[in-house]
This record gives sequence, structure tokens and C-alpha cells, in this order.
Amino acid sequence: MRTMRGQRNKYHRDSRRGGRLALAGRKVVFLGRGRVVEAMRESGLRISDLDGRDRSLDAQAISATDDPAIALREADVILVTVKSGATEEMAGLIGTHGRPDAVVVSLQNGVDNADRLRDALPGRRVLTGMVMFNVVQSPDGELPFSIHRASQGEVMIDDGVGGLAELLDVDGLAVEARADMKAVQWSKLLMNLNNALVALSDLPLASQLADRSWRVILAAQVDEALAAMRAAGIAPARITGLPPALLPKVLRLPDWLFGLLARRMLAIDPQARSSMWDDLKRGRPTEIGELQGAVMRLARQAGIPTPMNERVAVLVRQAEAEKRGPPGLGPGAFSAIPGKV
Repeated sequence: MRTMRGQRNKYHRDSRRGGRLALAGRKVVFLGRGRVVEAMRESGLRISDLDGRDRSLDAQAISATDDPAIALREADVILVTVKSGATEEMAGLIGTHGRPDAVVVSLQNGVDNADRLRDALPGRRVLTGMVMFNVVQSPDGELPFSIHRASQGEVMIDDGVGGLAELLDVDGLAVEARADMKAVQWSKLLMNLNNALVALSDLPLASQLADRSWRVILAAQVDEALAAMRAAGIAPARITGLPPALLPKVLRLPDWLFGLLARRMLAIDPQARSSMWDDLKRGRPTEIGELQGAVMRLARQAGIPTPMNERVAVLVRQAEAEKRGPPGLGPGAFSAIPGKV
């Protein structure tokens, strides 16, 4: 990979963000699993979104590889989008193959991954980032390989490298530099607590959020998370029009009123799911330990009970172990938590 004058190379392991950057003329190299790389080499990449954008990259225009040495050795910016369980492995690959002056940006769920990258890559510039929208990937074997942004939102990153947000901000991929990314992470975590409910219910995200019987379960989890954050002195950022402290109350509103007040939250592709649903579908480990697990660990430090987060985590662990895909549970599976639902 050669660096173009006046332009940065980017290694990217996520097709949605990388595809938008490539469409905008940025020089991008994708590092992915063999099946994804083969699909992109064979049929290119189709990128669409909820706002009606629908564009394609020809296979000849894509640089994709499953060889980390090829992908990383000349990258100026490395966008890390692997699951939390692969963070240490990715840090090792970056340490071995990446340039010492490359900027590493964690765009992962959870609140600890950027810190884990920093610990594993001392002396490197590692920034915290967060993706605020839902992404749907085409099923295995379906061509062309496609990525669809299924909800509203932008990418937020640390403001520690001047001009980086502007470099990454392109049509269809809004990027905002923030000075409060740790607070942003905790705020995003509140909504990511719903990932497990989508996975366990086997419902599309829009249908699940439109049903109060599911929203009150999410509200119970958020109540526990907010209590743990208050005890730890963490103030989650306001990243939507709704202050985080009001989220449980809004989630508990009747369906008709919630639909009026939470239009942005419900602006979701009808078939969108969660990444945890996809993990169960494919028999892969989930990120339950980085989501509900993060709440439970924080709460434990202050002696705060988290019965709903614990119940959800147990059910996800059971589904992981059974390897039968999303179990299709109903809200009654969570009613063992008195006073919460």
C-alpha cells in the first residue's frame, strides 16, 4: 500500500466505514476474514443507508486482504472495529506490523477497549471512538457483499489529533471530534444494553423497541446502570436530544406516546437487528461481558445490586452455550425480577 501525497492510508476492518471512505476517494485497505475478503474481491462492495444512499465499489477498486502485514505496514490511520474479545489479538498485530507513528482509533462497543489498546501499545497514539448507528451486513454467500446503515447517527472520536475528524468525515459518514469520549462511551453503553434483548427476543430492533413490554426491561437495566454510574462519579454524555437520566422514564411511556417523543430512536430499518443477535445466529461469542458485564462490575464496586442486568447476562450465556441461535424468548422470561417489569 502506497501513501498518496496529501492523503492518508487507512487500514479498516469494517466495511461500512471503510466503504464510505473509499467512495470519497480516501485510500483504504480492508483487513478481514477470508470469506469477506473473497466476497469483496469477487463482487465488490455495496453500501446503502436509511437516507436512501445506495452506491457500489467495483471489485477492482477495492484493496482487501486477510494478511495483516499487507494491510498495516503503511497505514497512517488504523480504525479498529473488531469485537472486544479480539482486542488484544488486534493490538498484537498492530504492534508487529503497524507503523509506530500510525494513529489507532478504537471504534468498538464497550468502555474499556481503547484503554486495552493503549496498555498493549505503549507510546502509540490511540484514540477512543464510538459508532452511534446500527449496521446490517449481507448474509453469508449473498453477493454482492453489502453493508447497510440501518439507523441514524454519526461517528464520534477523541479530539486528540487535529484534522482527523475532518479527514474521516465524508458523505454518508458524519464524524464529530469530542473532548468527552469516556462520557460518550458510557452514554452509548446505556442503549447498547438493548443489544441483548434483541438477540434474546429474535425480534427486529424496530419491532422490539416499539413494544413497551420490552422497553420496560431495557429501562430496568438502564436504571441499574445509572445508579452505578452515579456512585462512581460518572456523568454520561448527552449525545441525543434526551438527557440520559430521563431515558428510563421515556422508555416506560405508553407505546403511542413513546412513538411521538422518540422518533429518532425509532428511525430504524424494519429488518435491523443487533450485533449480538448476529453473534448468536452465527454461533460466535457475544460482547455481553463488555456491556451488561461492565455495568455489573461498576455496580459491584459500590455494592449496588443489578438483578436485571444479571438476568439478561445469564440468558445470553445460556444461548451462547446452546449454540442454537437466538432463542426467541418473550418478556416473561425476565419477570423473575420483582418490581422491575
